Amino acid sequence: MRSTCLVAALAGLAYAVPRPAPQDINFIEIDSEDAPIVTGPSVEAVSQPVSYNEPAAKAAAAAEVLDELSSPSKRGLAKRGVNDPCSPQPDGYGPKPAIDTVDAFLAFQVFHDTANNAATPQGYQRSFVDLNASVHANSYMGLYTLKTYDTIKCQQLCDAANLCTAFNIYFERDPTLAPADACPKPPSFTNIKCTLWGSGVTTEAAVNKGQYRRDFQVVITGSNGYTKDNPPSAQAGFNGPTQFGGAINAPGNYIGQKYFPGVYDAGKCAGACQATTAYERRHPRSDGTYNACQFFNAYLLSKNNIPVGTYCSMYTKSWGKQYSTNYGQYRGSDYFSVSSSYGFTLNPQDPMHI
Repeated sequence: MRSTCLVAALAGLAYAVPRPAPQDINFIEIDSEDAPIVTGPSVEAVSQPVSYNEPAAKAAAAAEVLDELSSPSKRGLAKRGVNDPCSPQPDGYGPKPAIDTVDAFLAFQVFHDTANNAATPQGYQRSFVDLNASVHANSYMGLYTLKTYDTIKCQQLCDAANLCTAFNIYFERDPTLAPADACPKPPSFTNIKCTLWGSGVTTEAAVNKGQYRRDFQVVITGSNGYTKDNPPSAQAGFNGPTQFGGAINAPGNYIGQKYFPGVYDAGKCAGACQATTAYERRHPRSDGTYNACQFFNAYLLSKNNIPVGTYCSMYTKSWGKQYSTNYGQYRGSDYFSVSSSYGFTLNPQDPMHI
């Protein structure tokens, strides 16, 4: 989608006249971006390995910014597979109650004891414990089905995946056969699922309580979430990351912003920053000067404490932590909060003239 605020900043900003503060969250930009198609594992899935590629995401972010300066972006839809009718379903390694009903599953004490006694991995904080719902958010990265309720194994899978900053582990009541006309309500078994996320996980994001597959009811319990303090990766050509409190709210030199729904990835902001400078350098003023993105602030934007994506603010000079005073804003009854805010400064600085 076209970023109107970014285009206006690039096309009409005079170098000697900085944009006025504050740099409020641009809700028009947020609304214009398509949310990710996949916000959690499909109900049939037992494995969806992480395939996030940081360099490719950065390049795509830069291309999107350049494309927005001339034409609206276009996005495709992901396709999902479908199980054959009544085909045996994989895995099912978890324990199950003696009575095969939804109520018995949700009340099964083994699940609750396991969740409450699970180890918190080193370097992580437990975000929630023993919920009857799993996480559903823009920053979904992948799914693994485990043989045991092993938070350390789930943590290791997260640590092995670039940009994974949290995981959700839970028991799920699943059908032993793919429900269909000939088997609308097959017997159940228990899967132990580990989902990986490119943002923190919160109680507010744990809203997936299951669903029906024909007459079979999928439900979830023993759901624990864990989040690590994971600063973004260093970016080539920039000093940083420098940790901030909130988002930068500078008195000047602001040249625009870009929002990327999905996984929190400061590399996308670096790509947007570099693309902005490249465009400006090709369109200098009559005196040969142009605006260069010398510094950007990347942060995780959340709506009502549910992560939604990466927000990037760009400037023609760097600003320090004392200016990171924007912790969030209300839009109506919805609160958009700032977290994981970091600054990156271009090195060497661009001369900003031809």
